[in-house]
Amino acid sequence: MNKVLRNPWAYALFVIPALLMYIAIYILPLLSSLQHSFTNWNGINEATFNGLDNFKKAFTDDKFWIAFKNNIIFVLFSAFVQIPLIIFISMVISGVTKNLNFYKTTVFLPSILSTAVVGTLWQFIYHPDVGLINQLLRACGLESWTHAWLGEETTAFLSILITNSWQWFGFYIVLLLAAIFSVPKELLEAAEMDGAIGFKRSWFITIPIIRPVILVIMLLAITGAMNSLDIVLIMTYGEPFGSSEVMGTYLYKQAYKFNDFGYASAISIIIFAFTVLVTVIFQWIAKRTEEVEH
Repeated sequence: MNKVLRNPWAYALFVIPALLMYIAIYILPLLSSLQHSFTNWNGINEATFNGLDNFKKAFTDDKFWIAFKNNIIFVLFSAFVQIPLIIFISMVISGVTKNLNFYKTTVFLPSILSTAVVGTLWQFIYHPDVGLINQLLRACGLESWTHAWLGEETTAFLSILITNSWQWFGFYIVLLLAAIFSVPKELLEAAEMDGAIGFKRSWFITIPIIRPVILVIMLLAITGAMNSLDIVLIMTYGEPFGSSEVMGTYLYKQAYKFNDFGYASAISIIIFAFTVLVTVIFQWIAKRTEEVEH
């Protein structure tokens, strides 16, 4: 066995198939998009080179900037609203002594549902007439608080943010719970003897120890926010009046509604570049913070 493991071809046997799949599924489509981003192409006829026209069009396109702004809001919501709530709920669940598996299963359940199911379910919840939210508001005498949640510019995008968070809460919570339960009990007991109990113990002991997992979850949430396409398409299709548009849905419409695959390819490259930029900035901030703490 040791002789086999020392043979580089043994590693290649496992690495090469995965590498080929990565190239075929990710690298080649990315290069194809980069190539077509410099062309005028309707997806059928021969593409004609047009230089940087597609990128210039994007940077002067008001609708694109609305979609870009919504992606920024998506990222900020994930980082500063969703993640703190996930940490809080994880801490609460970790302190449960009875029926822990029931709570873990309950919070994880939405994560196993497809986005199509989640989007359709919440469309019923947000329905202006028979939806659960408006029905509860009417039952509480708050008729003036009811809305056509997905049909109004002021509430449509917020409704999508809440739905997306609900879907992925459980997945991130289970990851955090695994990290929390891996904290040495001896360390927690020593902290309690020193008077660090409840919130203090979580803030000064548990959270610093599980910080690497929190950073991974934040990175997953941020990159997921940049790729938010399916939930928006299902719930609002970017409406009303483009108020819930994100870059992914705008790209989709340019390609499959207006047959402007060259412009859509340019938008895909912008999304890729911006996602890489956000990821690099996040990792730099995380590294700087860790250096300051130490």
